[in-house]
Amino acid sequence: MPLRHKSAQKRARQTVKRTERNKKYKAILKGSVKRVTDSTDKTIAETELKKTVALLDRAAVKGIIHKNKAANQKSKLSSHVNKLGK
Repeated sequence: MPLRHKSAQKRARQTVKRTERNKKYKAILKGSVKRVTDSTDKTIAETELKKTVALLDRAAVKGIIHKNKAANQKSKLSSHVNKLGK
């Protein structure tokens, strides 16, 4: 059944657009996190970590992921990179 109110129809269209945008951003984020965790060279991991931290912060500000999730992932990734040196 179609939505009756114009505002509800507009909201539905906006939700579809936002969902697609968020999916794309989450996929980029997931790939970036994977590049950090899969790297064995510390220098490469550090440069990837820098990019990933920026992406996580941006995603948290935009509301794509929760700020605590971003903080937890940054912590986990940085501890992983620190262990590579040992």
